Parts: sequence; structure tokens; C-alpha cells
Amino acid sequence: MSVKVRFAPSPTGLLHVGNVRTAIVNWLFARKMGGVFFLRIDDTDLERSTQQYEDGLREDLLWLGLNWDETAKQSERFARYDEAVDKLKADGRLYPCYETSQELDLKRKIQLGQGRPPLYDREGLGLTDQQKSSFEAEGRKAHWRFKLDIPARVEWEDLVKGHQSFDIAALSDPILVRGDGTYLYTLPSVVDDIDFEITHIMRGEDHSANSAVQAQIFEALGAKTPEMAHFSLLTGAAGEGLSKRLGSASIKSYREDEGLEAMSIVSLLSRLGSSEPIEPFTNIEPLIESFDFSHYSRSTAKFDPKDLEILNAKILHVTEFDAVKDRLPEQASEGFWNLARANIKKIADVDEWMKIVNGPITPIIEDADFISQAAALLPKGDWDDQTWKTWTTAVKEQTGAKGKMLFMPLRQAVTGLDHGPEMATLLPLIGETRVRARLNGENL
Repeated sequence: MSVKVRFAPSPTGLLHVGNVRTAIVNWLFARKMGGVFFLRIDDTDLERSTQQYEDGLREDLLWLGLNWDETAKQSERFARYDEAVDKLKADGRLYPCYETSQELDLKRKIQLGQGRPPLYDREGLGLTDQQKSSFEAEGRKAHWRFKLDIPARVEWEDLVKGHQSFDIAALSDPILVRGDGTYLYTLPSVVDDIDFEITHIMRGEDHSANSAVQAQIFEALGAKTPEMAHFSLLTGAAGEGLSKRLGSASIKSYREDEGLEAMSIVSLLSRLGSSEPIEPFTNIEPLIESFDFSHYSRSTAKFDPKDLEILNAKILHVTEFDAVKDRLPEQASEGFWNLARANIKKIADVDEWMKIVNGPITPIIEDADFISQAAALLPKGDWDDQTWKTWTTAVKEQTGAKGKMLFMPLRQAVTGLDHGPEMATLLPLIGETRVRARLNGENL
């Protein structure tokens, strides 16, 4: 089966956790099926859309490893949407309405006060030509609603949520064209899905009602509705709705401000809400291979930023030197990376350990006599991973110190810390000159 999916962000802001999750699952499915991942820029809102945001979202996707096979911009396709409007008007499926927003709001309040659902009453369908002309003379501009086929039920087999059935009578005829002639999301999206032959629409479950409406628009335009998959929404760690603090954390901020690895984000969001375990993947291939709609739950998925930090550390702990060497300080060797990676949470943390190696640090010396004896026993010549053992054995034999009383004062004097990587590996990287100076209390 030929598969083509789309991710359709609006360049009116930064990509964040919620919409990137949609991009990830679409991309994984496309790659699993050997299909096409289509990037559609939904920039019909010409006032709010900017090239800066568009460039930013493309940068974010590529940083995450989500390359696209085809792309298009809605702002370049208005002529096609106009054609669809003309067809719907000619077929009697698009009709003009002249209510102001205040009048519509009043209607909704009256309906709610009467215990009825706030649905549009289809007043526009009964307007005479004279009434329309009168409204136009007042300076009102028509907005255009799509006439839903009522009574009817729209049903489909959702690839995540199972059988779905919507009573169209419970929905208002949607506005497709505003009074100023600009398009809302619904119609351009359907026209694009038809023209670009999208086979699967995959998005959040908050779009389920939109999908029911769009199914009738597909039919009205003479096209088959793509298959549907609606994923559960994300909540906070305690089950609360995602706040702006959590849900709107941008991918750019995670990359530039938080310093997270791209794969920590992909590892978490690809498995969130599924039965598959969340693991620290260093590349995306296993996630492609394991992708399966049946693994995703219908219940809400909980997003906790702390999970990103945990995954990030685990990923770095197993990342090989060649994969990060271009992001490390110039003087960082493979040996240094292998030492540091087990002790960092983010790549920027290597700076702390680079400082321990190259200085300057402030030695911690609480027992000057003990450190003086240890300094006299420090081996000379070429150092290797056995030097620490040779030195501490000699110090133990002369002073009688052992265990923590032996190792901790030496670590504190050499590194200025009471924790850190294995000293057997660290000592040769610091080197004899700096170690001797630090044992003498010098900030080197």
C-alpha cells in the first residue's frame, strides 16, 4: 500500500511538544511503510505568518531528524481553494450568512438558556435575495458556511481509537470563508489532502469532530476521505491539562536554552501514550521498526519535562565519541569523553569536567600533613590507568589510611570535589604537573 502523510504546522509561532509529537508519529509511520512524509506550511493567515517562524520550524524538524520528502505552502494555492469554493457554491453546499459576532453570541446564549445545544440555526439558508442585498447595503460582508448533510452519521475505523461515529446533527454548519474573504483552516486542508493524495490523516483526538465535518467536505468535492488516526492528548504529570509552561515549551528552547539532545525528545514523544517502553534511543531506526498503531492507548498520555532530562542523561551515557566530538571543547579527547559522559546530564556539563582536568580549581586540603606525605609518594614518569592504584597503595602503606579516609582527601585535593569520575581514569588526564601543584595547594 502506498502511504503519504502530512504534517501541517502554521508559521505563526514556535513548534512545541504537542505539535511535534504529531510530526514524529506521522514521520515514523511514513518511514515504516516506505511512504512519503509531506510538510505543508499552513500560512493562510498572512498577517500572523512569518518567514522567521517558517524557517524556525524547518530547522526544528531537521534537528529532530524529521526530514520531509515533499513540501508546499498554502499561501501559494489560493486559486485552488477559490475553485473549490466555486464548486461548493454551485452545488448548494456553501451558503452566505450575515450575522455579526455579537448576534451569533446572543443566539448561543439564548439557546443555552433554554437548555439547548448552541448550534447555528441555519438562518442564512432562508435569506431572500432582497435580504442579502439589504445586508450588503448596510456594509455587512457575508461569511460562508458549509451545509452539512443532515441527518447523517459519519463513521470510520480509526487506527488508534477504533470505530468512530458522529451524529452530524449535533454539529453546526462550519464557516469555511470569513467575511473578509480569508479562509479558515478546514477547506484549504481538505483541498490540499485531495490534491497531494494524502492517504492517512494522523493528529490529536481534539480534531475528531473536525474529521467528521471534513469527511463530508471530501465527499462534496468528489474525493475519498483518507484513513484516520487520532492520538490521545497529552496532560501534565498529575493528569492536569498542559499549561503554557509545559505544553508550550518550544523545541527551540529545548535545543538552545536547555541543551537537550534531539533524541531525548524523539525517544519520549514517540512512545508516550503507547504500551511500548520509553527508552533512551541514540538513533531513530529502532523507533521506525517498532512503530505500530496497536501500541497506542486511547487514554490520555502524561508528559513530564523531568522525563526528558532523565532520557537525555541516559542517552549521553551511551553516546560514542565520534557522535559528539564536533560539539566538545577542542582539547577534549576520546579518553576524556569516555570519562565525562557517565557524569553528565547535558552536553554542556562537560565544561565542568574539562575544568577539573585543565584547571584552574581550588584544592580542598583539610589534613595538610597527610597530603604532604601523599605528594612525596606521587609516582613519576608516564602515567596510565594503574597510576592511581600504585599511588594509593603506597600512601596506604605509609600512613595506614584506608577506604574513604584514604581516597576522599586525595580526590578533594586533586579535583576540588568530593565526587566525580573514576580517579584511575581522571588522574592521567590531569597530568603530573597539575596534580603536584594542587597537592601543594596551588589553584592550577
